Amino acid sequence: MNATNSRRIIVLVSLAISSAVAAAARKKPKAPLPPPRKAVYSLGKAIALCDYGANKVCLVDEKGKITWQIDARRSQDVWVLPGGNILFTHLKGVKEVTRDKKVVWQYTTAKANEIHACQPLPDGKVMIAESGPMQIIEVDRAGQVTKTVKLTTKCKRTHGQMRGARKTAAGTYIVGQYADGVVREYDGAGKIVREIKTKPAFGGIRLPDGKTLVATGDGHRIFEVDKAGKVVWEIKEKDLPGNPLRFVAGMQRLANGNTLVCNWGGHGHIRGQPQIFEVTRDKKVVGVLDDWKQFKTITSVCVIGVKGDATRFEVVK
Repeated sequence: MNATNSRRIIVLVSLAISSAVAAAARKKPKAPLPPPRKAVYSLGKAIALCDYGANKVCLVDEKGKITWQIDARRSQDVWVLPGGNILFTHLKGVKEVTRDKKVVWQYTTAKANEIHACQPLPDGKVMIAESGPMQIIEVDRAGQVTKTVKLTTKCKRTHGQMRGARKTAAGTYIVGQYADGVVREYDGAGKIVREIKTKPAFGGIRLPDGKTLVATGDGHRIFEVDKAGKVVWEIKEKDLPGNPLRFVAGMQRLANGNTLVCNWGGHGHIRGQPQIFEVTRDKKVVGVLDDWKQFKTITSVCVIGVKGDATRFEVVK
């Protein structure tokens, strides 16, 4: 190697080191997480929940103690069935398990797909929202797909396509199309019959009076619209002292009109606010789950023991 080549190599190595040092200087270190606060559980209800951040599904008693849990990677939707079994999603499928953790039914999607939502239906069938093929499917107890509803999207990235999805008693499907910034309602043939635009869009829940309750994810907002699309109730990011809306995920409307809200703490808000809160129609917070020692980021909640059959559209979540 001659002297000229040696000098060139030295210059190139020096430039590479300088670039790496400059890049490291530009990259800001992550701010340390705030310390966990004293745990508070004032919901006064037994619940099932999906702890997305801890990759588990749990049952919690009225005092906030975990009484049962099972591993579930990136779980985002959970239901307590009439017989006591637990139906829940994990990133690549859906399972129904008994209280002794025996798997009595399951569906697994293709490796490239993601599943964020499920729902028990009459006759033992289960509705599943599959991101990737961008479709709703209904699967029977034998594991056979009995219905497929193709959905419309501009989003080609699997993870950005969908979050919450629900079948209504009328046979339509309400789908939160996250990246598209719209909650769409489809008929059984996949025709769009309604759009509620909100960017981003986590999902919608059809209420008994025909209105639709909408969660917006990182839109930091909850709102309710009537059949004409008029906003008739809403909570904005800073409306609730001590409970700023972060990533608004799963919700459940209770018989007394209150709403349980999962305030997912991801995207920079770990330990910053309660993970679940219960809010009245006049925007008063009457209970919280704020326990960053037992739980991480919670995406779905289902109250145990409420009146109604989840398989017959009688549990509003």
